[in-house]
Amino acid sequence: MDFAIFEKVATNKCSEEGVIARFYDRVVKTDKIGENGLPQFRLVCFCEIRIKDNTSEIYDQPATEEKIRRFPNEYARYQLAKKQVVDGTPLEQFAFLDRAEIETLKIHGIYTVEALSAIDTLKARQLGLEEEKNIAEKFLQQAKNNKAVKEWQKKEEEYQNKIKLLEEKLEVLNKLQAEINNKSKKGRKTK
Repeated sequence: MDFAIFEKVATNKCSEEGVIARFYDRVVKTDKIGENGLPQFRLVCFCEIRIKDNTSEIYDQPATEEKIRRFPNEYARYQLAKKQVVDGTPLEQFAFLDRAEIETLKIHGIYTVEALSAIDTLKARQLGLEEEKNIAEKFLQQAKNNKAVKEWQKKEEEYQNKIKLLEEKLEVLNKLQAEINNKSKKGRKTK
């Protein structure tokens, strides 16, 4: 985890007073048609801007360089989220957290179970995340054990498939051998 970005994201709330900005990926339909005749889609970084105490006006457009410069902390949070999710388990898949806890963690720049587990114990205490950190550590330890079992299961399936294939080949060879023996017996009888 890039703790320099984490520190920046966790300590700075908003780039502008009274303005809430959020960068996120949205699936957008393109003008292209795939080989299968279906439309193609792509991810586009969007910027959603809300003004405090004004719920009727929301700016939600593709992110521009100007918006990235205007909201550097929010963009850093977006980048951190993308990087963590590629490398780890998204918090949404962690059954021990509710939506409020997940959003609280995201505000602190934590987007994956691995990032939650990796934060310093003192930092977890300062942020009030000690219990969540401990649960994440236990979850990841259990996941390591599950990984070993899954690897064993995969090898077992491979062996079972090989055995089945060899049994089928043996059956074919036995049939061929039986046919050869029958032809050989018939050939002896005609002499």
